[in-house]
Amino acid sequence: MPAVAPFTITPQQQDQYREEGYFILESVIPPEHLELLRDVAMRVIEAERKKAAENGGKSNGINHANNRIFSTFPSKEYAELKRFYRSELMAEICRATIGPTAFYFWEQYVIKAAEKGMKFSWHQDSGYCRSVPNHPPYLTCWCALDDMSEANGTAYILPFSKAGTKTVQEHVKDEATNDWVGYHGDEPGIPVLAPAGSIAVFSSVTFHRSGFNRTPNWRRVYLAQYSPIPMAQPDGKIMGRAEPFLKEGRIVEG
Repeated sequence: MPAVAPFTITPQQQDQYREEGYFILESVIPPEHLELLRDVAMRVIEAERKKAAENGGKSNGINHANNRIFSTFPSKEYAELKRFYRSELMAEICRATIGPTAFYFWEQYVIKAAEKGMKFSWHQDSGYCRSVPNHPPYLTCWCALDDMSEANGTAYILPFSKAGTKTVQEHVKDEATNDWVGYHGDEPGIPVLAPAGSIAVFSSVTFHRSGFNRTPNWRRVYLAQYSPIPMAQPDGKIMGRAEPFLKEGRIVEG
């Protein structure tokens, strides 16, 4: 018997995704998967700290190793993460948002250090995919590994109705942080205030940002992204991954 997702995504949530670009699923990550994601997160932190010590603490793009960590494709080293990102839970989210065909496109940890974790500027995830012009919106699953609050730098989501757009906007690089910024308005956004094990589900054209971590603890997030087609660049090279995940709504072999 195939596994069954421990929840049902409602028609109202699907409507909200289409109309406003997001919805929140509270406490849906199974305890064993939450433990797995947290365990790997701490190993990632130690590895990034070691790298920072070796290169004198220099930043690498948007990754500021002792402050704000972006660790991409951790499953290349920690293959056990596939148990989560290829789970029935994630399949159900894909079916309800991008449809019956899905490819595993991108993954990364987004971790903010205690008491000094940097903010992250307003952007659309598609704004970081400039090498794949005119790509269809893809799915972001922002998986909270800790209880999320405004104090520890949670994400803020800008609904389509507040942003005034459902399409990719021009992004400008912030030379101080290397962030690409695409929204310059006054809307504060809706904070993701949710317990550990929750998932903020949003489109790659949904604007979002995050605040500073002012608490004495790490703020850890695992980001999993799925696209409805392989993300092919004009030269034919694939951006990220194009790992088959769903075909006709069923999980396929990776």
